[in-house]
Amino acid sequence: MANAKFVLKEPKSKEETLIFLFYRFNGNKLKYSTGQKIKPRFWNPLKQRAKISQEFPQASKLNDLLENLSRSIADAYKDQINRKKAPTAHNLKDEMNKVLFKEEYAHKSGLLKFIEELIAHSNRKPNTLKQWRQTLRKLVEFKRYSKTEVDYDTITLDFYNKFVQFLTGEGYTKNTIGCFIKNLKIFMNEAVERQLTTNLEYRNKKFKVIEEQVDKIYLSQNDLKTIYDLDFSNNPRLDKVRDLFIIACYTGLRFSDLVQVNRENIINGGKQIRVRTEKTGEIVIIPIHKYIKEILVKYNGNLPQVISNQKMNQYLKEIAEQAELDNTIKIGITRGGKLEHDVFKKSALVSTHTARRSFATNAFLNDVPTIAIMKITGHKTESSFMKYIRISQEDNANKLEDHPFFN
Repeated sequence: MANAKFVLKEPKSKEETLIFLFYRFNGNKLKYSTGQKIKPRFWNPLKQRAKISQEFPQASKLNDLLENLSRSIADAYKDQINRKKAPTAHNLKDEMNKVLFKEEYAHKSGLLKFIEELIAHSNRKPNTLKQWRQTLRKLVEFKRYSKTEVDYDTITLDFYNKFVQFLTGEGYTKNTIGCFIKNLKIFMNEAVERQLTTNLEYRNKKFKVIEEQVDKIYLSQNDLKTIYDLDFSNNPRLDKVRDLFIIACYTGLRFSDLVQVNRENIINGGKQIRVRTEKTGEIVIIPIHKYIKEILVKYNGNLPQVISNQKMNQYLKEIAEQAELDNTIKIGITRGGKLEHDVFKKSALVSTHTARRSFATNAFLNDVPTIAIMKITGHKTESSFMKYIRISQEDNANKLEDHPFFN
């Protein structure tokens, strides 16, 4: 009897790609999307399973699911034979859907149930699953509010306009609404991949992810020097966090990449850091700034021990307060359809992601070629990179002061 085979949709991709199940029987072939995704570098094509690796802690859970699917397709085939039915790809696919999503597809609110099961079986990161749950909750609330069905075929432009209006009335910002729409598009893409619907209206250009460029802070080199010079000799907790933050500010690494850097990543006689980025799977090589060299000496060639992102963000605000980054920042944001301006102390806005933005902005202000910065930050287009840069009017004037045009 045939065995199930698992193959990647795009085996050469650097991003996550779908895992498909193939099952040949009686001269027929079933192609079934498992709905699971994995980066090809974590996949063993010979064993057709995820590699067991610390970099991919979900491997065992994913492999157990694939084993379950392999047994289930074989059992479904035998059951059809025992019931003296001619197995068909359609019937076997229904049986597989019952394994992954039980019998929820038969319910009237198939999309909402599908999303529930998608979340339950996904190996995505906790923050992604949190956003998915929030989106599901909003879809359920909209269903109750509008007294209309929310299902595969109802995701139309009319639904989009009413859903956005509902979220706006709830007081959400444009970017939060955009996140809900983005997740809904992900759910519908998954449903289309699984051949649960043929409705593609959500791909209409008017069914767009709303976004607003919200002012984000960066720390100038003077700010960073102030932080670097702080004496935390009597506070090891803040000392380590400050050192990690400085490393991030002069490498542009995301927090997820910073946690994987160790002595082996320091190359070329201690002059460069080489890292394969978690998000894109690309290798970046970054010159080591003098501050980082001093920090490496301080920790005997290693990086300080990394703590959780949440804790680090909490401690960074303490550090920024002690650095007296207390100038006020006015941030304009559209909330509930109205432009509002909130005022914050700069110290309250510092987070791990501030480091990456500070790296890009400071490098740009110091005339590092844009393409060279993008090689490190991973931006694919100059337009997307420029949205990332935060330059004040004063910074812009200072940068242009010595330009030949003004002299």
